[in-house]
Amino acid sequence: MMFSTKAEYGVRVMVALARRAALAEEGLDPVVPLAEIAERDGLPLAYLEHLVARLRKAGLIDSRRGARGGYMLARPAQEITMAEVVEALEGSIAPIECISVGANGEMVCARERGRAGSDHVCPTKLLWTRVRGSIVNTLTQTSLADLLSGAAVPGSIMGATAAPPLPPAKTEPMTTGA
Repeated sequence: MMFSTKAEYGVRVMVALARRAALAEEGLDPVVPLAEIAERDGLPLAYLEHLVARLRKAGLIDSRRGARGGYMLARPAQEITMAEVVEALEGSIAPIECISVGANGEMVCARERGRAGSDHVCPTKLLWTRVRGSIVNTLTQTSLADLLSGAAVPGSIMGATAAPPLPPAKTEPMTTGA
């Protein structure tokens, strides 16, 4: 699964705002003009404007107008998870289109819904549910402050395994036709 540039660039914006927030503790203004981020990271300003609108609507950043205007974090970096950021930018996280989260919180496969009879089970639903769970766990366990510190994130390749691994495939001994 690949996230779009919305997630990539949006996370970069959030990291830039978190860096400035950390410097604000030393007396620097926490507000960052978007043009500064765009220029420093070589990102298109118009696209970043679209992304910060989504981040602001999600309550992750605030803005200040005027000559010294720009954007700042709405909450401390340690309180903002990457799950919040990615969902604000990308929407619901799903590794493939047919898997989504139902109103009751259960994973739903669109291919199961359209079938006659209630006993039809999607043979790949378990796999995609586990993939989604691993992605969501990693994003939920990673805060914006973690990105600044470069800390190993529990549940990622760098840290302990959060989700149990898939069981090994059963293999039958090979026999010859003799």
